[in-house]
Amino acid sequence: MSQGSSHRVALVVDEQSNPFEVGCACEIFGGPLRPEIGFQLYDLWVVAPRGRTPMRDSLFSISAVGRLEEIERADTVIVPNRPYPETPIRPVLLAALRRAHERGARMVGLCTGAFTLAEAGLLDGRRATVHWDLAQEFRERFPAVNLEPDVLFVDDGDVLTSAGSAAALDLGLHIVRRDYGAEVANHVSRRLVFAAYRDGGQRQFVERPIPLATDQSLGPVVAWAQQRLDESITVADLAREAGMSVGNLHRRFRAEFGTTPLAWLTVERVSLACRLIEQGGHGFESVAQRSGLGSGANLRALFQRHIGLSPLEYRRRWLAT
Repeated sequence: MSQGSSHRVALVVDEQSNPFEVGCACEIFGGPLRPEIGFQLYDLWVVAPRGRTPMRDSLFSISAVGRLEEIERADTVIVPNRPYPETPIRPVLLAALRRAHERGARMVGLCTGAFTLAEAGLLDGRRATVHWDLAQEFRERFPAVNLEPDVLFVDDGDVLTSAGSAAALDLGLHIVRRDYGAEVANHVSRRLVFAAYRDGGQRQFVERPIPLATDQSLGPVVAWAQQRLDESITVADLAREAGMSVGNLHRRFRAEFGTTPLAWLTVERVSLACRLIEQGGHGFESVAQRSGLGSGANLRALFQRHIGLSPLEYRRRWLAT
């Protein structure tokens, strides 16, 4: 994209839109002039179906925005998000989004904006992501979408989606990088005091709390294992502590937690390793031993598999200095 181009971005807000993602879009795509760059990147309009639009939980309203019809002239359309994705988007808005996509506009869904794109039928058979806490609900409602639930954002060409909250900044900077190159995106990221580049394939830093077990027989063995993660616990040890056979333990874990005892144990150890790294003061070999992961090599392999980062990259992002 050339400097000074008039790439038009329509940011669509609707009732109960999340102000954080709206603010992210305004920060990245708004402003008549980028002093750190020397030219205007985008021509941003905020449009809505109505002239006065209450934002999330009616904390405040946006007024004097453009008309919804103006998205017909937009090159990129950022679709509405909302805190309660079960609330349906109005048909008139869905129809407008479909028309924009059909004429070739680039469509962007920030966080729950993926629900809006899916309701409009624009994600069927395509890749997308959403906040990890909403992944199951999204899958149930839109089984035809190829959901990637643990990444920061997905660029599927003319349709892009991001995960929760701050991932809106990651996707916005990715779009700037795609349109204008890395140097311009770096200028924007420095002004935002935000990481210049986090790849879309990086994992969301997902808290996966263990669900409350309705089978009370698993509660004690889970607590027992969590207190001994640094020890060489095997599935046979878990079964013996639970007073059941290995096969029965597998069935109980599958029914209660949706995974195997060994996979559960590995995730618990990786989570402990994350906490140790965040606390600081531990070398990676020490972290591996204290979390029961054994060696630094195993720590690196499991971090890459479960988190999408090396332990060193994780420490750089999370350890306070």
